[in-house]
Amino acid sequence: MSTITIRQAVLSDLEALAMLFDGYRQFYGRASDLHAAREFLLERFNHDESVLFIAHEGNNPVGFTQLYPSFSSVSLARIFVLNDLFVYEHARRKGVASKLMTAAIDYASFLGAVRVSLSTATTNEAAQRLYQSAGWKRDEQFFVYHFTIPSTL
Repeated sequence: MSTITIRQAVLSDLEALAMLFDGYRQFYGRASDLHAAREFLLERFNHDESVLFIAHEGNNPVGFTQLYPSFSSVSLARIFVLNDLFVYEHARRKGVASKLMTAAIDYASFLGAVRVSLSTATTNEAAQRLYQSAGWKRDEQFFVYHFTIPSTL
């Protein structure tokens, strides 16, 4: 039986993360674009704009999560947005996602954050069950709205 390990990702993990990130985007219906995935993650590393954790099963990368720092004005405190969470299909149901979420929460807690938030597709019932079983609470107080800025290209 292989051991699942989680650690904060570093720049030398970029190639493995790009593959995982590309798989994540495909899961959400986007076309594969490994180059763009790599460049996007490289920008996050270069500008310290996110924190990534990578999961390995033995020596093989099998999942990742990405946290974006933010703040709550009302709480006067740091928060994090768990924006991305992905585990390769062959590694699912082995506790990888739970361990990635725990690492993200531990990291946020260490930095004094008061909350970690996430969102998922309304159709992603497997993820919803996972989050609820791990103690995450669905927001019943606020609606989320988005405004898409038209492309100028």
